[in-house]
Amino acid sequence: MRSQSIFLICVFALLTLSSCKINKELSNAGQRTSWLSEHLNLIQSQDSDTPMRLYLLTNHSDSILLRTKSKRVTPNQEDVVLKKLVDRMLATVQDSMSMGVGIAAPQVGVLKNIILVQRFDKLDFPFEAYLNPTITQYSKKTQPCMEGCLSIPNKRGETQNRSYAILLEYDKMNGEHVIEMVEDFTAVIFQHEIDHLNGIVFLDHLESEVKKIK
Repeated sequence: MRSQSIFLICVFALLTLSSCKINKELSNAGQRTSWLSEHLNLIQSQDSDTPMRLYLLTNHSDSILLRTKSKRVTPNQEDVVLKKLVDRMLATVQDSMSMGVGIAAPQVGVLKNIILVQRFDKLDFPFEAYLNPTITQYSKKTQPCMEGCLSIPNKRGETQNRSYAILLEYDKMNGEHVIEMVEDFTAVIFQHEIDHLNGIVFLDHLESEVKKIK
């Protein structure tokens, strides 16, 4: 009788552990697939090396999305959809028709807090992906910078209010949280791309500067 009880307890424990494992796997799978259907369609429509369509401020329906604040993304290096989005964003910003130095997910129609920035402060100027980037401190020192935007073709202007240095926080694909100081032109790129995540474009800075002068 006692041996039967021990056996039943062991079976119950194994079933409980298996159930926990399955629930954890389902939870992880949910993190990998928690994408809106329209985002999935955009990302999965072509292979990883194919550029995505750039959303333009001159297009009314595109402009509504570009003016919408993006949402936090869950870092997960096993998320194949997230990886494919980053790969396709890279293909888009490096495309001969674009040739930009940074890109944000809203510019390809995906309202997620993801940006790619070309690091001119690093060897070989690599493009790197940043999830959930935020700027926690701005230097009082500013720098004038001639800016353009992939979503605003044939428009350029010199902004005057970009900080020379910023304290940046972001997540990597593997979930590591990083705090980093960035300076000079690379800091401007970060400020420009993080603006996109908040529905702001560089023309807004030009307009505010004009109002300030007046």
